[in-house]
Amino acid sequence: MIMWKTAGFSNSASSSSRSQALVSHRHMPCVFKGWCAAVASRKPAHHRLFGNIIRRTMARDRLTEQAHEDLDAVRVRLNHQLKLIITPSVTGDRAPNLHKANDCQCDREYHPSKGWRRQPHHLAKEDLWTRIQEEAQQDAFAEPALASNLYSTILSHHNIEATMAFLLANKLSSPTMLGMQLMRLIQEVYEDDPEVMEACLADLQAVYDRDPACDRYTQAILYFKGFQAVQSYRIAHWLWQKGRKALALAIQSRMSEAFHVDIHPAAEIGRGIMIDHATGVVIGETAVVGDNVSMLHHVTLGGSGTGRGVRHPTIGHGVLLGAGVSVLGPVMVGAGSKVGAGSVVVSDIPCHSVAVGVPARIIKRDLLREAVKDMDQCVEFVLDYEI
Repeated sequence: MIMWKTAGFSNSASSSSRSQALVSHRHMPCVFKGWCAAVASRKPAHHRLFGNIIRRTMARDRLTEQAHEDLDAVRVRLNHQLKLIITPSVTGDRAPNLHKANDCQCDREYHPSKGWRRQPHHLAKEDLWTRIQEEAQQDAFAEPALASNLYSTILSHHNIEATMAFLLANKLSSPTMLGMQLMRLIQEVYEDDPEVMEACLADLQAVYDRDPACDRYTQAILYFKGFQAVQSYRIAHWLWQKGRKALALAIQSRMSEAFHVDIHPAAEIGRGIMIDHATGVVIGETAVVGDNVSMLHHVTLGGSGTGRGVRHPTIGHGVLLGAGVSVLGPVMVGAGSKVGAGSVVVSDIPCHSVAVGVPARIIKRDLLREAVKDMDQCVEFVLDYEI
């Protein structure tokens, strides 16, 4: 702490009446603010000079404090970036199951089955937010009837965190769960754990990349309930991890009512998730879903039995689950695999395989195509296959 040594002044002309004072620079504004003005107004030149020196030194120390704050902010950002590099998307007791489901070989430099990774065409967070604002402005100009909605959800906010907090709060609010309370809660989540927003951005990019019906980022944010449901789950999951289970379950209940999607807040879900159409999707308490997973409506990741252990499926990275697929019990669907529409999976499926039927049977192995990217539910099926 910088200490100030100043000469005290008294009404007496005697030098013996002067005293030495040590004052912390943190108290300078309240102690010397009026005193400096008085000193500067005195006629003697040395008094004015001394007042100027004090003011300049105070300004210098304020700049020094600001520099330290800036350095602290940079240090926090660097630590967060390092954490993103070394921290897997799914952690905890169920992480070994996901590692086993992803234990496969792929010679490609990058494949969705290897987990989430930022691609060259993916926009940085700041650039993405600028793009979203530009799209909202274009839509407001083209459709004046939407101008008020676009302003309140996107154009009036200063970042994507505020936009998502406002949007989700309005979707999840009810007469007994007020929107303003939910908005503050969601903003708290984004501030406390930046990885929640990182996962949100990965999901947004996944929808934009994989859904042929989505050609603007604003479409996914404002109108695609699958994306909105996953982001609601991420808020509930954060609450569940913090021990706030009652509120997490309340948000799950509202999410089910608002989006017709039921994801238990204890489920572990990675990044780059796309749920197309989303109606009727159910993901149970002990389910684990890896990165880059795509699923369509009426997919069920259901449990088997009443035990307290793992009783729900584990889905590896880069898996495509077609419409109406049910995966039941503690089975594993290997990374890079595809399960055809309407199939029921009750046993493990190896990596890079195609399975179809009731019960699902493997009809192709060593699938090298990116099933999760092309979103084709039936190209690998044999025509004479009977369910």
